[in-house]
Amino acid sequence: MKTLRLLLSFLALAAAASLFAADPTGTWQWATHSPNGDIATTLKLESKDGKLTGAYSNQFGDATISNVSFHDDVLAFEVVRDLGGAKFVVKYHGKLDGDTIKGSLEAPGPDGGSSMKLDWNARRAAAKG
Repeated sequence: MKTLRLLLSFLALAAAASLFAADPTGTWQWATHSPNGDIATTLKLESKDGKLTGAYSNQFGDATISNVSFHDDVLAFEVVRDLGGAKFVVKYHGKLDGDTIKGSLEAPGPDGGSSMKLDWNARRAAAKG
């Protein structure tokens, strides 16, 4: 009987914890401060069939994010860009805290040089209602 109570207590605690799990879905906005000036960016994250998907948009166009993961409140994803026939990958990694994500992005350096690591600070846009 004691074992059953312990098991039920554990299950109740696990269920309660999942109710308070961070939710990364929504519209996120930020400006990346690059050597060539600020780049305003929007990311729309949604959950489909238990997986995160997203649409990424900035002055260079729209893209679907790939290699998305969300574990222990850490969001990571990649954006494949094609600028003038040259493809490159930008990697994002950040910690979700309420309506903010703070982390970094890694992008190829100019003219194929060393990669650049820049701060990434996103805010969730207010839901339109």
